[in-house]
Amino acid sequence: MIEAELKACVHAPEETLRRLDERGVGRAEVYQDTYYDTAEGALEARDEELRVRTVHGADETRTVLTYKGAPVDEASGSKPEHETRVEDAQAVHAMLRGLGYVTAVAFEKRCRNYAFEARGRQMLATLVRVPELDGTFLELETLVEEKDVAGALEDVREVLVELGIGADDLTREQYTAAVKARRFGGATGP
Repeated sequence: MIEAELKACVHAPEETLRRLDERGVGRAEVYQDTYYDTAEGALEARDEELRVRTVHGADETRTVLTYKGAPVDEASGSKPEHETRVEDAQAVHAMLRGLGYVTAVAFEKRCRNYAFEARGRQMLATLVRVPELDGTFLELETLVEEKDVAGALEDVREVLVELGIGADDLTREQYTAAVKARRFGGATGP
């Protein structure tokens, strides 16, 4: 499946939060993300991602291993995504290191997630704060077959407008790049 997703900078977080609350009940979660790569940066060079994410929620803590392939839509950066839940986070970290992968970057995301249906699609809206970065961000995604990416992205754009997000608010910069830039000098946010 392809994660048809758009990300935006949110200039009025309280208003966006109010509009999301009208669509459903949000759940607060903290993501501990560790991105892996080869020592030479081969995954980053191909715009691929290998991530271990531990999600701390009110009711449970879970860990997922995710691989995202290169974008299938350059304008949005939408990527094929393969994800599976893992029982032992430390074992997965050890396996990846044992296979020669190194930590490219690790950081925390504070999220409020909303699952809802819009335009006949299941969507996930995530209001995001990364403590190291300035601002609040909104990710809106739906999983689709590759042949339906363009239509799905149009539906995502329409829902973003309903949430008060305009085309000028959209960004393709990744949190990984923004966090690295903040830590090592440069840009301050996606």
